[in-house]
Amino acid sequence: MRALYTLTLFVSSFLLFLVQPLAAKLILPTFGGAPAVWNASLVFFQTALLLGYGYAHFSTTKLGRKQPFLHLPLMALAGLALPFTLNTPIWKWVESQASVGYANPSLLVIAALAGLVGIPFFIVSAGAPLIQRWFSETNDPSAKDPYFLYGASNLGSMLGLFAYPFFFEPRYRLIDQSQIWTAVFGVMVIGMLGCAAMMLRSPAVVTEAQAATEETALTWKQRAFWVLLAAIPSSLLTGVSQFVTTNVAPIPLLWVVPLALYLFTFNLAFTNKRFVTTHGLSRAAPLLICPLFVMLVLEEHQPVSALVHLAAFFVAAWMCHSRLYDERPGTKHLTEFYVWVSVGGLVGGAFNGLLAPSIFNNLWEYPLALLAVAAVKVPYKEGKYAEKFDYIWIVGVGVITLVAITIAQQLRLQFGPTRTVLTLALPVVLCFVASDRPFRLAGSLGLFFAVSILAGSVSSGKTLVQDRSFFGVHRVSQSSTSRYYVHGNTLHGKQNLVGSKTPLTYYHPTGPIGQVFKNFSGPTRKENVALVGLGVGSLASYGESGQNMTFFEIDPKVVEIATNPKLFTYVSESKAKIDYVLGDARLTLAQQPDGKYGIIVLDAFSSDAIPVHLLTREAFAMYMRKLTPDGVLAVHISNRYLDLEPVVGQNAKELGLLAWSQVDGITKEEELEGKTSSNWMLVVRKKSDLGKMSGKLSWWSEVDTFAGTKAWTDDYSNVLSVFRSDN
Repeated sequence: MRALYTLTLFVSSFLLFLVQPLAAKLILPTFGGAPAVWNASLVFFQTALLLGYGYAHFSTTKLGRKQPFLHLPLMALAGLALPFTLNTPIWKWVESQASVGYANPSLLVIAALAGLVGIPFFIVSAGAPLIQRWFSETNDPSAKDPYFLYGASNLGSMLGLFAYPFFFEPRYRLIDQSQIWTAVFGVMVIGMLGCAAMMLRSPAVVTEAQAATEETALTWKQRAFWVLLAAIPSSLLTGVSQFVTTNVAPIPLLWVVPLALYLFTFNLAFTNKRFVTTHGLSRAAPLLICPLFVMLVLEEHQPVSALVHLAAFFVAAWMCHSRLYDERPGTKHLTEFYVWVSVGGLVGGAFNGLLAPSIFNNLWEYPLALLAVAAVKVPYKEGKYAEKFDYIWIVGVGVITLVAITIAQQLRLQFGPTRTVLTLALPVVLCFVASDRPFRLAGSLGLFFAVSILAGSVSSGKTLVQDRSFFGVHRVSQSSTSRYYVHGNTLHGKQNLVGSKTPLTYYHPTGPIGQVFKNFSGPTRKENVALVGLGVGSLASYGESGQNMTFFEIDPKVVEIATNPKLFTYVSESKAKIDYVLGDARLTLAQQPDGKYGIIVLDAFSSDAIPVHLLTREAFAMYMRKLTPDGVLAVHISNRYLDLEPVVGQNAKELGLLAWSQVDGITKEEELEGKTSSNWMLVVRKKSDLGKMSGKLSWWSEVDTFAGTKAWTDDYSNVLSVFRSDN
């Protein structure tokens, strides 16, 4: 009996979390490949999970042992909505709204997922609490405490998550993945039938201990605490996911790692056989949270920093879930307990995914969640005058932080970041020393962070503009000599304040794209140029009289920044006629006449993340249709984490095109001038399309073939295969 319940719960949870990256990937191209799509998706899945848990609770409360007679027919109805398909009226409406720039893309993402997977996900989400409740109604010796089944649930969840990027995504098209999910759904239905039959045939047995537990009434204080303990890890989950996907790529692999860690903490917490106590976790959390706040202040984004973020998130979530398990009720309130846990998950996710982008101009929800962890940790030492001393300690940390930040700003200018870190060590150590008192710890860290932000950035110059949109955080900063625009943590454009207005960074005249525009200038200039991705408009400086340059940009905030002459003047001073088309370039460029553009520049990145749907074979075929017969496609593939040359090269090969690549280094003089190294590729129909460059390709390497590389398509991509091994 126990084996069937465990296996069925395992399959149910496997389905529940396999579908999440699958569904999000299905809709990702329509929303420009933005990392925020996953956060909005999490809000939908948490909402649907809450509805499923609520249905399980209220239906079992009202129907008791007759509940299977309601649930089994509903599963059959849900099967009619399978397999998943985008060919529905709801999806057509979503596409039409997305193409014209819907005011709130997050709500549009939720609507898209509701129409795509809403009904099946709702039914599957009810499986975990129902199976546990049905098991508690049997005469099995373990029926009085069925929480052990939660381990099987989370094991299935983690397997479903990791199976997607490592097994399903590299091997199957999206339509095949949907059909496999449908087949496994059928297996779950058979298992649920068996579980229901065993429960109905088993006489209900209520032990004296169980009956005594069931008599204990719940208080609203208990329920609120459950919600809080569940909301904090959920908020941290979306915060960490936003950090990782913004700086690498919004892909299933990087979605599932934080989510898998989140689920694993449930496995570790929801068991009576713990190898680390809640108290031990409470002591360990500040060891990671305190240095993490230094990294947030310094805006440290090296690859190794992601490990610190994930480690802190893991320990913090484990601690919260461990306390949640300590507060669990008896089996009578089992389904209600899961309802309130899912309420907390939704509260945390909705705060990050829906509310925070509207009220914050930066990712402030992430440090706020870390402060909440510090506030709910278990205290392990009390003092007679501790409460009064808390306030003195917090204020003292704030004053010391202000002094440390002032010194750090000067040291960074003179000696670089190393001594800056040492300067900030004192206030952070004082925060950690306060870790025996949750209020003191949270207050000290909060004031340390607030003072450092208000006192000015340690890691960059003066901030002129900071704003936030669905597509990320935008910041324009200024040093003594230049002004620059950063999206996430990636530099997207720079301009000197005085002297030459030469385009800098990846767009320098001696760089690959500068060579292209120099080649096609004067008598050989192209009349119409399409530029996918605006940045600060650096490429507009190459525009000539009589030339039309059209920027295809998905984010209105970027247009506001680039067209403001008080910030950057590349666009306002361009000699060409400049136009803008708002919306995802895959959709808006496809609406342009075929054969219109002499050059298409593909330079669309969200921070350092790649929009996968712009790099598929179908996308490249569309680009070539929009080019003139002798047109040139220039693709910017600079990336800290991914080697995109095989992707572009394979697209060119399968479409019968030619491709060249250049990895451009920089001299010390060019670095001082503001140039950065870059990697560009050119794709043409024939070599002569490169004009004068065709005889001067010494800096460019022709891309021939990539053994074992499979082209990305709208129905298939494998980002894992192009991760750089040197990271």
